[in-house]
Amino acid sequence: MRVWGHIANCLKSSGACALVTVAETGGSTPRETGARMIVRPDGGFYGTIGGGTLEFEVIRQAAKAASRKTAGFELKTVSLGPDLGQCCGGRAKIAIEVFIDEQLEAAERLALEESKPYPFVTHTIIESGSVREREIADQVPEDAFHILEENGQKLLIEQFGETRRTLYLFGAGHVGKALVLALAPLPFSIVWIDSRADQFPTAVPANVTKICTSDPANALENAPDGAFVLAMTHSHGLDEEIMARALLAQRFGYCGVIGSKTKRVRFLKRLKTRGLSDSVLSTMVCPVGVTTIKSKHPAAIAAGIVVDLIARDEACYQQAAASGRLAHK
Repeated sequence: MRVWGHIANCLKSSGACALVTVAETGGSTPRETGARMIVRPDGGFYGTIGGGTLEFEVIRQAAKAASRKTAGFELKTVSLGPDLGQCCGGRAKIAIEVFIDEQLEAAERLALEESKPYPFVTHTIIESGSVREREIADQVPEDAFHILEENGQKLLIEQFGETRRTLYLFGAGHVGKALVLALAPLPFSIVWIDSRADQFPTAVPANVTKICTSDPANALENAPDGAFVLAMTHSHGLDEEIMARALLAQRFGYCGVIGSKTKRVRFLKRLKTRGLSDSVLSTMVCPVGVTTIKSKHPAAIAAGIVVDLIARDEACYQQAAASGRLAHK
């Protein structure tokens, strides 16, 4: 979650807020290390650390700390079973950092950094229950939250922002519209392409860029390596052209086209006549999404596609991490 914009807004409206971070986990816990929430003094909040009793209790404590309007930092260890009666049985360290209005300028600076399409790392010193102003570090992000002991001081290393997979989505029809909405809160940057300007809604989620062009397939020339390509246009001929160009490039993480098994067979035959090899054609995904979902409702189709895209995105990232190529997606 992008946190610094929320922190800045809370400081403007309430004069204080608390940043809650899952600092460390052990066993079964609702969320992973680095999950965050921003809590206002009145108990309002953004984000989640997994819900349930843990989140309820942490919100109560964070709101109480923020209401004092005194900057500070504390780290709490919680055993979910003995302390909270939750069935998970794990344990978690929860960091609660209170911000006050004097830190607005720093929060706005970090919000600007967080708006960029890749994560960044900050270093700061924890001293006497408070945190010094964060400095942006020049390093590849690894852990979302880590505390090191250096020269008798505690160095807090945190990762903010998120790496977003670029998705080139061709087609602004009913399923395309549903898919854009379903992907709005997820780590994807969507380039949405259609030749029909009137098919695009006026307002789109913040992670969407609309492109209206008479030659949609040509937009692939600007797509970054590793991007996902998904064709669902109003024309089978255009879908075929998009797939031909995407597959021939052999530089994309996913090439999918909406359609049936019959459409797949026809596309494979036609693309083979264009000179595409069997090994290249085997990477084309059609049908797309979770095929066990039988509903034809656009939102249901979109839901199945989102599940598949998330799984493939995670698999690509894990493969890159295993090979030591932790580049931006």
